[in-house]
Amino acid sequence: MSKKIAVGSDHAGFEYKSVIVDFLKSEGYEVEDFGPETADSVDYPDFAHPVASSVESKKNELGILICGSANGVAITANKHQGIRAAIAWQNEIAALARQHNDANVICIPARFIDIDLAKKIVSTFLTTDFEGGRHANRVNKIACN
Repeated sequence: MSKKIAVGSDHAGFEYKSVIVDFLKSEGYEVEDFGPETADSVDYPDFAHPVASSVESKKNELGILICGSANGVAITANKHQGIRAAIAWQNEIAALARQHNDANVICIPARFIDIDLAKKIVSTFLTTDFEGGRHANRVNKIACN
């Protein structure tokens, strides 16, 4: 059974989102695209919140958010108690976000990396497992509830 992945962006990430959605589908993932539908200017929280909610509720297993710097979507997604959104601009950061932080949303800075690196980051994020162990104790201390 393939993983269910939630994807969203703002206008700055729209092109990358479109490429990544096609890439994920070609790799056999089930993708829920939360938009936007065009590259017209939009407000990133309108797309980051639905992606985060779908991961938090377990409707989707993991999420991918893309904006210019990745900061706006990461800040927004991390407002959700069950979300651990990580910004990754290098492949190794994506791996560590999963291995050590059990990140469930990866945030891509479209204005700072090329599309091939973005796809590699996404692939690493989706195929890397949480190591647990000593990291689990730390991850369990993140939530504020």
